[in-house]
Amino acid sequence: MKREMRRKDRMISEEECLKALEEAEYGSLATISEDGTPYITPLNFVYTDGALYFHCAKDVGHKLDNIARNHNACFSIVDSVELMPEKFATKYRSVTVFGTVDVVKDAAEKRSAIEALALKISPDHREAGLEYINAAIDKISMLRFKIDHMTGKASK
Repeated sequence: MKREMRRKDRMISEEECLKALEEAEYGSLATISEDGTPYITPLNFVYTDGALYFHCAKDVGHKLDNIARNHNACFSIVDSVELMPEKFATKYRSVTVFGTVDVVKDAAEKRSAIEALALKISPDHREAGLEYINAAIDKISMLRFKIDHMTGKASK
């Protein structure tokens, strides 16, 4: 369901949302458990080729079980956070993304996504990252979050 943002004065553009997704270090993925309750997982991620990508253990876990049953998901980041105790306020930028999540099946897409994630997390260790990926790629799954829509806001 797409709702209208209440605080339009804090709304940021889609371009700014995408910039935030490119710059944020981590976010939280919300999936739906078998009994209908939400399940949230904090994750490293990368935004590339118009989608979000995450890595996880191969073929096991609560998150993968949830995705197998229901592909609908939500992802949220908060960055540029600065507490302002004297004003009882917080400066921030946040983005909430709505869409669907699937396990990446294509080997080339999987490699491209994990390389992009490794480069984002460890930009100064490219060669070591590629060696690590070569050793671990068959032991991990990559998840693709297809973005349907997103909202973002920032304190001004």
